[in-house]
Amino acid sequence: MTILRNHRFALATIATMMVVTSAIDARADASFKSWVSKFYQSAAENGISRSTYEQAFAGVTAPDKEVLDKANFQPEFKSQIWDYLDSRVNPYTVRIGREMLARHGRTLNALEKHFGVDKHILLAIWSMESNYGAVLVKHDRLHHVPQALATLAWGDPKRAKFARTQLIAALKILQRGDVTPSHLTGSWAGAMGHTQFIPTSYLLYAVDADGDGKRDIWTSIPDALATAANLLAENGWQTGHSWGYEAVLPAGAARYAGQTKTLAQWAALGFTRPNGKKFPRQGDRAELKLMAGAGGPAFLMTKNFFVIKRYNAADSYALGVGLLADEIAGVGGMTQSWPRPNGTLDIKEKFELQSRMKALGYYDGEIDGNFGSGSKAAISALQTRLGMQSDGEPSKSLLHALRK
Repeated sequence: MTILRNHRFALATIATMMVVTSAIDARADASFKSWVSKFYQSAAENGISRSTYEQAFAGVTAPDKEVLDKANFQPEFKSQIWDYLDSRVNPYTVRIGREMLARHGRTLNALEKHFGVDKHILLAIWSMESNYGAVLVKHDRLHHVPQALATLAWGDPKRAKFARTQLIAALKILQRGDVTPSHLTGSWAGAMGHTQFIPTSYLLYAVDADGDGKRDIWTSIPDALATAANLLAENGWQTGHSWGYEAVLPAGAARYAGQTKTLAQWAALGFTRPNGKKFPRQGDRAELKLMAGAGGPAFLMTKNFFVIKRYNAADSYALGVGLLADEIAGVGGMTQSWPRPNGTLDIKEKFELQSRMKALGYYDGEIDGNFGSGSKAAISALQTRLGMQSDGEPSKSLLHALRK
């Protein structure tokens, strides 16, 4: 009888929680719908017609709760830089980049000639932003932009002003006819298309490169890449100049971090390139960046690095674009190592671990160096089989065990 009473109590508790949650959701939905209704006044003051507004919010009756969850996590600001770069600059992204270079070479060459922006940089941005368009195929990762931005404006005080501005811009895009309401999709923060432009940036830089009368960054690769090239060009991209250089940090030189000097001045202080070559364009100014502190690699960042940051303000993002572009171009990657914690894997070891798990039948995903839920489940199963602690984390000890 005690067990039965406890069971009934548990069921009653669950039922009560469901009722409470339902009531809370109902109040939130009503509050959101009220916000959307009232915001039309602001939209109308910015030239948005009632018909455009109704098209944008047709069928939208509740906030996108996933948007608020995603708003609390941005990997380029929270991940260790080596983990962030491993997932974005690796043999997989380099291989696909070179395939895209071969497939879209004529378009990329034309854009490079017209805008003066290195085609490999454009490929790297395309990779970083949408995995060369692959994320656009995974519809479960996409959000209806008006709903997503309205959700942020309604429910995220930190981003409310940004979201209201972007929502007005998104409505202008819809009203212009560049995209239909059903195709006005993007990230949780409203970044859209192959090259992930927020609506205000789209209005400033969008280009109709294929000549069909629409600036379609969602389905037209020429339009998307041209829009990215236009943003960089308009923000001061220096044609023929590098984004920066990996450098060997002389003893005691960490004190110069954040300072800007000419490359000739850095060379005079003892800074060299790992390959022993002189820095080109000695008159170019560069800022010293130590992204992992004095114990990690040093970089001398020139103006183009900071132009890339107009796309995304994170240093790790701009470095990822530069490194991936160099790898795609075949001019080499980083020489120095990041100060990874003992026992953790570098990117080559991550690929090897996934490959060995796949060969054993424990993993059937893409060999891409990324350890998501599928990879971690496979790792956990292998660790159990091998009598290791089953934490699901990739490690040198697991790789060594598999090599045996």
